[in-house]
Amino acid sequence: MLPVMLRNSWFPTVFEDFLNSDVMPRANTTAPAVNVKEDEKGYTMEIAAPGIKKEFCRVNVDDDNNLCVAIENKMEHKEEDKKNRYLRREFSYSNYEQRYMLPDDVKKDEISAKVEDGILTVTLPKMKVEEKKLARSIEIL
Repeated sequence: MLPVMLRNSWFPTVFEDFLNSDVMPRANTTAPAVNVKEDEKGYTMEIAAPGIKKEFCRVNVDDDNNLCVAIENKMEHKEEDKKNRYLRREFSYSNYEQRYMLPDDVKKDEISAKVEDGILTVTLPKMKVEEKKLARSIEIL
C-alpha cells in the first residue's frame, strides 16, 4: 500500500491531466462511414458498425418515405480485479440515428437489412421501369 497516494490529493489531478492531454486524447464520437452503391437491380448502403450486433440496429421507412437507420452501441469494459481500485473506468455508449431520402424508384416494401462483419448492409431494390412506347396513332379532328 502506498500511503502517499492516500494522503495527498495531487495524484488524481496528475492522473487526470495525463489522460486528458494531447498525449492521450479523448475518443471523438462521429457518425459512421456510409457507402452507397447502385446497379441495375437497386441500391446498396453499407454502414460501418464495428462490433455491433443486429439487436442494436433498427431500420425502417417513416411516414414521409425516408429511410431511418438507428444504431445503439453499448460496450462496457469491465475487468474485475479484487486487488486494485479503479481511478478511471470507461463505458462507451454511442447512438447514431440518420434519415435518408429514398429515391422514387425504390420498392419500399422490399427493403432488407443485415449485419455481417461489422457492416450494416441495407438493400434497396429498384422498381422495374417499363419503357413507354412512343409510337402511337394520333386522331385527326
